[in-house]
Amino acid sequence: MNNLILLTILIPAIMGVVAILRSSRNKKKLLREKFDQSFSDLWKKILENKVVFYAQLNEPDKRLFEKRVQQFLATKKIEAIDTDIDDAIRLMVASSAIIPTFAFPNYNYPNVNEVLIYPNSFDQQFQTKRYSGHEEFISGMVGNRFMNGTVILSKPDLIMGFDGQPNKSNVGIHEFVHLLDKEDGVIDGIPEVLIDRPFVGPWLHEIKEEMNRIEKGGSDINPYALTNNAEFLAVVSEYFFDNPEKFQKRHPELYKFLSAIYNRDKEINPQ
Repeated sequence: MNNLILLTILIPAIMGVVAILRSSRNKKKLLREKFDQSFSDLWKKILENKVVFYAQLNEPDKRLFEKRVQQFLATKKIEAIDTDIDDAIRLMVASSAIIPTFAFPNYNYPNVNEVLIYPNSFDQQFQTKRYSGHEEFISGMVGNRFMNGTVILSKPDLIMGFDGQPNKSNVGIHEFVHLLDKEDGVIDGIPEVLIDRPFVGPWLHEIKEEMNRIEKGGSDINPYALTNNAEFLAVVSEYFFDNPEKFQKRHPELYKFLSAIYNRDKEINPQ
């Protein structure tokens, strides 16, 4: 009798586990099939025309970038809020995520579930310019304790960062750099998953030195970088990825630091 009861309990449980494993295998198979599909010529053209980082890659690296785009779009939900989005917007979002992690081909933001595209910049109450009487507006935001797994981007600001020209600002890259910074548990301008401990002191010193130059008007870096160390990292990363030649010329020491941070020959290990 006891054995019969035990079997009655175990059999459904075992069947449930088998179903979960089968579902997981099917999902992985569908993802592999999706990644194996050819990248459309239209999408390639959009990336060539809009994404400077992609346009400057060699052909093998472009193919890798395209695979990463497919993976991101297959695993993350991109949803429009009171606006509309097309493939170009989706490609801009995916590019924003891939650019700062291009040296880490197996990384795909495990803590990100969805990206929300707003019709405009917004305030702390998530009201857009069209509806809010507040004066301070936000172009992008990563999830806090109330919105874990969510990234919010202003559509016109996202588009502005991907106009096919070298720029110093890109809200998409900015927010995904915050997410990389957050991998060690805190957004503080010290992405410990990308840098070794002995590197932290010199990096903080470089931040202080550059902030002094910004305050004195001797730097072309966006003064928003003065907000705190986290915003400094995100702001200079926008410039580093969107206009690397100018950034290297104007900020050679800072360029060396960011090259070391984003081009390490190791994998990111999420906490």
